[in-house]
Amino acid sequence: MKIKLYFLVSLLLIGFSSCKKSNGFEIKGEISDAADKMLYLDEMGINGTIGLDSVKLGSSGTYEFNGNRPESPEFYRLRLGDEIINFAIDSTETITINSNVKNFSTDYTVEGSENNTKIKELVMLQIALQNSVNKLAQNSSIPAGIVQDSILKMVDSYKTNVTRNYIFAQPNMTYAYFALFQKLNNYMIFDPLANKDDLKCFAAVATSLNNVYPHADRSRNLYNMVIKGMKNTRAVKEEQLEVSPDKIKQANIIDIDLMDVKGRSRKLTDLKGKVVILDFTIYNHSMSAAHNLALRELYSKYSAQGLEIYQVSLDEDEHFWKTASDNLPWICVRDANGTYSNYLALYNVTNIPTFFIINKANELRGRSENIAELEGEVKKLL
Repeated sequence: MKIKLYFLVSLLLIGFSSCKKSNGFEIKGEISDAADKMLYLDEMGINGTIGLDSVKLGSSGTYEFNGNRPESPEFYRLRLGDEIINFAIDSTETITINSNVKNFSTDYTVEGSENNTKIKELVMLQIALQNSVNKLAQNSSIPAGIVQDSILKMVDSYKTNVTRNYIFAQPNMTYAYFALFQKLNNYMIFDPLANKDDLKCFAAVATSLNNVYPHADRSRNLYNMVIKGMKNTRAVKEEQLEVSPDKIKQANIIDIDLMDVKGRSRKLTDLKGKVVILDFTIYNHSMSAAHNLALRELYSKYSAQGLEIYQVSLDEDEHFWKTASDNLPWICVRDANGTYSNYLALYNVTNIPTFFIINKANELRGRSENIAELEGEVKKLL
């Protein structure tokens, strides 16, 4: 009887241990040359970063973290100083990550998950892109307009590669979701709210994720982003727009009346007598710095001859817009409606940034999405 009871208890303990293991995850490995350094484990939640655990590394550099496996795929990171290693947890129970203190975030190996192998590939691609952009932007011998065009080509090439080989190849994989939210200069590379092609990427992953994890926060968030993006990128031609007579002044120019950073009303038609570049833009975008650098070069050359820039921000964050535009020498206004702005519809703007050239008589003379074409037109009108 005792033997049977012992056997039964043993089975229960084994079953409990097995159940406990299946509900948890383990992150382990070795960080070389990192004695006395603090290693942190953070959860990259949808609402922010949450610190989960930490350990002071010994001379061997070995570490081990354990946690409860999330109900749906979730993202985490190992952090050593200012360096981080991103990884995901889905159905995998054990992941081994080895690195060194010198090149912690780049020279690491990861075992136990195809998702995390692909995430590392994406991280390395993004780092290479960022380094190329930085090198180009720092080359003062290249005109700003050419720099911006070159950066745009780099980003387009990057997006083509990632879209084809990581997102559409396996939209149901966690690394496809990770790819959607990569950043360049701290701005999202894929923009589902303004770019139809980017929206398709988000929609593919949202559909796959929602099929498997319909109640997960990330599924709902991605779905909401897709719905908002569909509204934003809907072709203007689908809407019947009526322009009231008071909107049109001075030979077919559609007036814009918005507040600048100091709260003053600034009307586009008040600039009659100047050649004006009307620029619809978003400061919180990866290309914003290069974009404004190219505009500044034009402004510095021709403002004394009568050039003005009327820049309409579509940023949702008012404080960010005020901070980013504070030192710009031209007229900076913001439409609080963002990408829902009526002015976008009235001017038939479907891509950001988009430029319009207005002559001294307040007449619209042309439009472009390529800043390199602007200088020639400005010189003609001046």
